[in-house]
Amino acid sequence: MTIAVLYPTHPEQLPKLDTAALRRHHLINGLFQPDTVQLTLSHVERLVIGGVLPVSGEVVIGISDPAYSAISLDRREFGVVNIGGEGSVSVDGIPYALRARDGLYVGMGVKALRFASKSGKEPAKFYVVSTPAHASHPTTLITVEMAMPKKMGAPETSNARTIFQYVNPALCKSSQLLLGLTALEPGSVWNTMPCHRHGRRSEAYFYFDMAADSRVFHMMGEPSETRHIVVANEEAVVSPPWSIHSGVGTARYAFIWAMGGENQDYTDMAHIATPELR
Repeated sequence: MTIAVLYPTHPEQLPKLDTAALRRHHLINGLFQPDTVQLTLSHVERLVIGGVLPVSGEVVIGISDPAYSAISLDRREFGVVNIGGEGSVSVDGIPYALRARDGLYVGMGVKALRFASKSGKEPAKFYVVSTPAHASHPTTLITVEMAMPKKMGAPETSNARTIFQYVNPALCKSSQLLLGLTALEPGSVWNTMPCHRHGRRSEAYFYFDMAADSRVFHMMGEPSETRHIVVANEEAVVSPPWSIHSGVGTARYAFIWAMGGENQDYTDMAHIATPELR
């Protein structure tokens, strides 16, 4: 297994990219392959985004594995959210059971992560995000009941949704990682609109819980030069700090958002009025 790499784009470069190039620079797909780890290293904040699908046995991310030479696991923290059947993640031999939509924070310095499903017929699907870390914080299980739910939007604006904050300084300390899940209500299709950007951290959106024929139009770019990427189920988009990030779906969906950067203030956003978008 190798680690795919995404390189940064400049604000002046984005408007010149055609559809294929835009997807090549910002879209991550094929995250879940049976009994393997699929990782992508983005040079935007050096975010690592991946998927683990254990079907016939354990799948391991280990510090001694030469496949991970592109990143230093001993200087990273990890966030994990299970979007599949019941499973477990063992952190240096200590197991943590994760049901659907349960999360796990793993602090810097771990030697091995072992992923397993309770049943291969209904395997767990572990979405994994990692950022560089400068300090070690305790590994923390965050069940969906423990996550910090926040109701946002309204049916009138087609964006009624609940935001669950998993890795957040008020609930789970980390070096720089912020992680959460947003679930839209039936009949709502817009997320994060009016949109925003935050210059001191970057963000990745992982879209899931979508029908096979459903799509999300993910908006990005500078407010005066927006572009979109058509995203299918279980695909992710990496958004640099200068870019807006928002989306609209053909039907309801959910997404996991993850941020890395120098600032952990969740409310530190530069809001963009919708009439300013082009």
